[in-house]
Order: sequence, then structure tokens, then C-alpha cells
Amino acid sequence: MMTHAAYDCDVLVIGGGIVGLSTAYAITRTAPGTRVTVLEKERGPARHQTGRNSGVIHSGIYYRPGSLKARYAVRGAAEMVGFCREHGIAHAVTGKLIVATGRAELPRLHALVQRGREHGLPVRELGPAQIAEYEPRVRGLAAIRVGTTGVCDFGAVAGRFADEVRAGGGLIRFGAEVTAIDRRPWGVAVRTADGLVVRARVLVNCAGLQCDRVARLAGDDPGMRIVPFRGEYYELARPDLVRGLVYPVPDPAFPFLGVHLTRGHDGSVHVGPNAVPALAREGYGWPVVRPRELMDTLSWPGTWRIARRHWRYGAGEVHRSLSKHAFTAAVRRLLPDVTEADLRPAPAGVRAQAVLRDGTLVDDFLIREAPHTVHVLNAPSPAATASLPIGREVARRALLRAQGTGWKPPAVESGHCV
Repeated sequence: MMTHAAYDCDVLVIGGGIVGLSTAYAITRTAPGTRVTVLEKERGPARHQTGRNSGVIHSGIYYRPGSLKARYAVRGAAEMVGFCREHGIAHAVTGKLIVATGRAELPRLHALVQRGREHGLPVRELGPAQIAEYEPRVRGLAAIRVGTTGVCDFGAVAGRFADEVRAGGGLIRFGAEVTAIDRRPWGVAVRTADGLVVRARVLVNCAGLQCDRVARLAGDDPGMRIVPFRGEYYELARPDLVRGLVYPVPDPAFPFLGVHLTRGHDGSVHVGPNAVPALAREGYGWPVVRPRELMDTLSWPGTWRIARRHWRYGAGEVHRSLSKHAFTAAVRRLLPDVTEADLRPAPAGVRAQAVLRDGTLVDDFLIREAPHTVHVLNAPSPAATASLPIGREVARRALLRAQGTGWKPPAVESGHCV
């Protein structure tokens, strides 16, 4: 057994997105004096999923009762609003409309009403005239309004988590890409691209788009593969067309919410996203192709099973990606006044979607443990909303594993890692 001094830190977190930083933040708050280090390959926090999403604080209405997504989103939404308020981060609780534009959607809309009530959410059913009271330009047969939905600047939230981690004695290293992981009986040793070696009692893998690759570096078979889906957005040139947040009724067969309209905390309105296969883990446009990563996706049996099962849905998404006219037509189902000229290209995001070998799209947060290791293997939306409770749960598991190395939570301990 190694001595305490031989460890560079107690808990080492890989990934400087909102989940990794929330985990480190939770550790510094629940076990002050624990030595925690975060390694992030980019030059700053929140450069991928966290900083490229729509900024919506989700209510939790979509998610299966009892699932981690439902529990953590409902709890996390309230906590996120409180955190933003406490730290002066831009946010607003606007509520949102989920609008049925065709009769076939009405049973699914009613099911969402029931689900929202199971979650204890404030849900109001609306007819066409009531829709117009909230959104005069939006058209639909029926809608529901969910009062707890909001928006915030998740990049700023992640930055505040980082500040709090440092204030609690933790260390965050940017530009530190992990290239090797050596797991030993006493813990783990991690090497970065620039030759830094960090020895820790416990490793926490919050690498998002790279989480399955990090798991394999640690010697674990995650049983899934990240299949990246790019979400492409437009910005509305006439933001006055929309007052708040407007969503279609989602198809329960897919983890995507469909093209929607989001008035952000800064007053701009984003439209999207669609969901098309990305040709690289961080492929934010069609020209970005990384052959090794693409082959990694194509060699996974689950990828082909998804394609066979959902090719019509996927073809429609690709068509809307390549045709602005088709994308506009999808938006016009909710907002008839919109024109192609109203849609200006906006930065895209990539969703890290975990897919099982049999082609199942993992529909809940997925956290798995191994010796000296906690892996977060599926944490797409609503992970930003739910980041505070997710971080506490991952921190709890990591600290329990640290105790297995003979570590005891310190009462007060100075210093930090590396």
C-alpha cells in the first residue's frame, strides 16, 4: 500500500465539462481537504457538449419516472436556478410550450401531461387560443405549458464550478490530454500527452465524447460505444417572433427532442437542433472527418443496427441538414411566419450518445464502477441541468472507492494535487 505522500492526489477527474467540474466541486464541498485534480485536454472548460448546447434548464418532463434522468433533472433544475442566482450567472425561468401540430401527436402530448404530474411539475393544458396568449405566432392543435423550464449560461456555470474547485484547494490542468492509464492495486497512474504522470487513489472518467475510449485505456470494457450525433442550429433573425421556448411533441423512440425554438438568456432565439451522424467525435461540420474515429464508429455493431432500425428517421435528419428549405419547413409546423431568410447559421454541437452492441440507444445516465475507477458513460442532455446531483452521486461513489485504499476523509487538510 502506498503512503499518503506518494499519491499526487486522492481523486483524479478526467474531463473539464460541466459534469467533471461538478463532480470535483461536490468532492471539495462534501469532503473538504480531499486532494482533487481535474485534467482537461482543451485549453479551457466547457468546450464541447457543455458550451455548445441550447442552454435550456430542462424540467424533467420527458424522462421515465424513476430513471436517473427524471430524478436528477427535476431536482437539478431547481438547484441550477438557485446556483445561478447565488453566483450572479445569467438565467431566466421562462416556462415552455410543448405543441402538438397533428392529431397523431395528441395521445403523446396527453401522456406527457400525466408524466409531468407524476414528477410533481406544474403542467397546464392549452387549446389553440391559449397557445396564442403565450406565443401569438405559434400554431398548434393543443399544447402543454411546463412552468419550471428555464435557460442559463452553462459555460458560465462550469466556469464557476472551476473557480470553486480551486478555492477548495483543487487543481485544474487544461491542455492535459490523457494518453495512458495504468491501474495498480494501490490506485491509478495517468500519463498525459506532455509526459505528466499523476498518481491517484481513484480515477473518475467524465470525458464525455471520449468517455468510452478513456474506459478502454483503463482496461475496462464499457459495453457501449459513443456514437456522435451533430446537432445543427440556426439563429432567428427576427427574435420577436418567439417569446420563450417552444418544442414539438417528441417521438419516444428517439432520445432527441426535435427541432425547437429557444429564447436564450441573452435574448437571441436559436432554432434546432436536428440530429445527424457526425464523422468525428468533435465533428462540428460536414467537412470535419477523422478517419480513425469514423472507423471506430462504423466498426461497432450497434451503429449498423441503429441504421437498419431507424434509417427513415436518419434520412430525414440528413435531408434537413443539407437543405435549408427542408429545415425551414420543419420549423414552419410550429411557427408558420418563419422564412428561410429568417434563419442564420449558428454554431453546432455534438451529442455523445452511448449505444449498446445490440443497437439500443442508452436512454438514461449511465455510471459504472471498476477497481479504483468510476466511469460516467452516458451523460448527454439533460446532464447540464442535472449536473449538481450527478456530480454529488459520482463524488459519493469516488469517495467510497478512495476509502478502499485506506484513505479517510480529512477534517482539514491543506495543499493540493501535483
